[in-house]
Amino acid sequence: MTGVGVGGAAALVNAKPDDRPTSRRRESAVAALNGVVGDHLAKTGNSLALKMRFRRDGRALALDGHALAQAYPDTKGKLALLAHGLCMSDTQWARANHDHGAALARDLGYSPVYLSYNSGLHISVNGRAFAEKLEALVAAWPDEIEDFVIVGHSMGGLVARSACAYGEEAGHQWRRKLRKLVFLGTPHHGAPLEHIGNWVDVILGKTPYAAAFGRLGKVRSSGVTDLRYGNLMDEDWRGRDRFARDPDARRSIPLPEGVACYAVAATTASSVGGLKDRLIGDGLVPVASALGRHRDPARVLDFPASRQWIACETGHLDLLSRRDVYERIAGWIAGDA
Repeated sequence: MTGVGVGGAAALVNAKPDDRPTSRRRESAVAALNGVVGDHLAKTGNSLALKMRFRRDGRALALDGHALAQAYPDTKGKLALLAHGLCMSDTQWARANHDHGAALARDLGYSPVYLSYNSGLHISVNGRAFAEKLEALVAAWPDEIEDFVIVGHSMGGLVARSACAYGEEAGHQWRRKLRKLVFLGTPHHGAPLEHIGNWVDVILGKTPYAAAFGRLGKVRSSGVTDLRYGNLMDEDWRGRDRFARDPDARRSIPLPEGVACYAVAATTASSVGGLKDRLIGDGLVPVASALGRHRDPARVLDFPASRQWIACETGHLDLLSRRDVYERIAGWIAGDA
């Protein structure tokens, strides 16, 4: 709200989230607010709390065959679902005159559907809801789905993995149709900034004169604290103090069975293998986390070497617009591997 100024704050207060967005600026501000305090907004019934829905061109999609046929008159049974990251909105897939979803439609004939969700909620809460929404979308899709892929940026990749786990548990049809899953800068094993935030809580909380500032740190949402280790399931957080300095107690969730999974990591360094890769990666997610690597062999995600790629001199948001990143995504999706 500070960033958009008083006028931007007023626009947020007067916003009606179910309306067509009046500006991309307001959409971005509402999405950022949800990422930071979205769990509180939802709990208190605030009208600014985003509801999960599928959208295209900033408009919500009704999950019935007739409405979907109108929205996608040229559908060819090829579905690409795109899931955004923390503090972002579905409209932010369009960046620097590029949109991975629109490019996949143009080049490979996919029908792009964009997930919109409150990224301040627990990842598992969004994962379960995403699985249920996908079941409804696939059931209502106007053509037989022959090719179904998901592209997840940052937290969106974690929400997709959580959805796969819950979809398997529920025996959902969409889970059997999913063919490929591409992760872009996804913090599979957490992000350093949340680790730092947790340490700040501990240090400030033990300093009498700074205790009030320590309480400010506890405003951050459930979605943010889930990023400390990359929580995917309800049991990873239920019954725990999410602000406590606890060890990684996540349930180990492998990559979804029967789905070809691909991982793109990024580093701001000019070459791979330096200190930047290990510490900051793309500025938010270290390379090892994005590629599913872990010191504990039981937690390592099994991405074959041919399904991993590192983009150099690339920031976290640049993964949405770099041409070489898109070419890698399109090559993987179009290929048989």
